[in-house]
Amino acid sequence: MTDHSQSTVPEPTGRIVLLTTSHRVAPGVLSWPAWQVLHAADRVLCADPGHPQLPYLREAGVEVEHAAPDAHELVEACAGGRTVVVLPGGEGDRRLTDGLARLAGSGRVSMPGLELLPGSYDLPGARLLDLVQVMDRVRRECPWTSRQTHRGLAKYAIEEAYELVEAIEAGDREELREELGDVLLQVVFHARIAEEGLPADGEGDGDGDRDEEGDEGDGAGTLGAFSIDDVAGALVEKLIHRHPHVFGDAEAETPEDVHAHWQRTKAVEKQRESVTDGVPVGQPGLALAAKLAGRARAGGVAVELPRGEGIGYELLELAARAEAEGVDPETALRAAARVYREAIRAAEGVDG
Repeated sequence: MTDHSQSTVPEPTGRIVLLTTSHRVAPGVLSWPAWQVLHAADRVLCADPGHPQLPYLREAGVEVEHAAPDAHELVEACAGGRTVVVLPGGEGDRRLTDGLARLAGSGRVSMPGLELLPGSYDLPGARLLDLVQVMDRVRRECPWTSRQTHRGLAKYAIEEAYELVEAIEAGDREELREELGDVLLQVVFHARIAEEGLPADGEGDGDGDRDEEGDEGDGAGTLGAFSIDDVAGALVEKLIHRHPHVFGDAEAETPEDVHAHWQRTKAVEKQRESVTDGVPVGQPGLALAAKLAGRARAGGVAVELPRGEGIGYELLELAARAEAEGVDPETALRAAARVYREAIRAAEGVDG
């Protein structure tokens, strides 16, 4: 018996490739798989004639059609096994992707393969580029931000640092993330002001306001202009230089070895006359006392604690004792103060 039935071979459905790129990566810098797909595609479509990648694609010999097909049209364009690459705009193409999802869910259409291909992608730290751009615009366009100076902002740096410490001690991860952002803002803000090369001590009345004339002074005490890149670059160099056991041939097996490397390197860098050089005397009293005691002990300076009448000398002795025992007196006092605070609230009948 002859079987007259004929088997039908389904027509190839082709492939749709949505090629995404990051605006934080320079146009034209694409991954090798992206270039392979672009050169091999049957059609490359882009709805935005001003897409930043277009000049570089044309230079590479990739022909791009300015077209904005809907989902049905795009599926039809893939008929016969063709590959169509779509370059969405910076915000993507929700209309197209939603339409493709509806077609695939209907079950009535033989869908081509759908691939999301990152042509370029963000490296860790890429969002910092956004932060720098936003800070630049705010500095130029915000009436308050545009008038701030280093001196006027100094109090906020102190406040944000304390709030960060509070979040760390409270163990609140969400609060920690927010406070880290606030501290980072201070760094980026000051660096942005420094780009303008304003006088080192700021201008205006000390509250962060510039002179009404916008006068930047006669240059006396002026900082050399620098940017956030200069700040980051100097920090990178410092970290590499102070970690020869990571970036060089030095060896460090214990935290104590690392600390010894660190101290030797800092001594060469700073060329200090005294172990007390570089200790900020404006920090809280307990922290200052502990820091001085630690510097004297680490530097092998044999000096007795000064004796005198009053609570100050007693606190000095307690701070030095805490430092010698490896205890941060500021942290210890804050912990005890929090317990005291809760005891006061409990006596008042206040919950929490």
